Amino acid sequence: MNQMITVALVDDHVLLRNSLAKIINNFEGYTVSIQADNGQHFIDQVTNNNKPDLVLLDISMPVMDGFDTAAWIKEKLSETKVLVLSMIDSETSIIRMINLGVSGFILKDSKPAVLKNAFDHIIEKGFFSNDLVSNTMVHYVNKTSKSKSDKSSLLSAKEREFIKYACTELTYKEIAGEMGTSPRNIDMYRDQVFEKLELKSRVGLVIYAIREGFVQI
Repeated sequence: MNQMITVALVDDHVLLRNSLAKIINNFEGYTVSIQADNGQHFIDQVTNNNKPDLVLLDISMPVMDGFDTAAWIKEKLSETKVLVLSMIDSETSIIRMINLGVSGFILKDSKPAVLKNAFDHIIEKGFFSNDLVSNTMVHYVNKTSKSKSDKSSLLSAKEREFIKYACTELTYKEIAGEMGTSPRNIDMYRDQVFEKLELKSRVGLVIYAIREGFVQI
């Protein structure tokens, strides 16, 4: 890296944030430029001359949470990358954040070496892939990866409809209600879609659907 990468820490836990700042400032090529208790505090500190290259973002915060903050960054700071740091690893939260354009996820109990590795991957490749989202994120972010669009021709109309609902925050039971069918049929659609597209999780399906244009972010 020829110049310092600036990092913003957005987390309401002051002790954790201060500890992270010390760790990150010891990473070669990185410096913490902003520390904020929540999304609004972060926005208040961002100026034309203080736009960070990377935001380490918590999800659960008062005043303005990680979801709203990620949405603001996507709209206002299109060049800024976001790495989600949280103890929340629910499928719904990950799907929502993927739709907001974040570049990766990391748990708060991760070791400093894992955090540094995540930073490096995001800066160099545009994404960080781990067990939370699986390697399917690579296929979404890497525009040169081989497309699976030829397999989409195998999908039925109902399966395509299911995919669009699966990319929302609805539970499978709620999707069944929206589609006017039974939860058992939804399970069948899910299993058939996973098999046809060679996917293993709902998160992987969301990433596929975004990359192939089934939904827009």
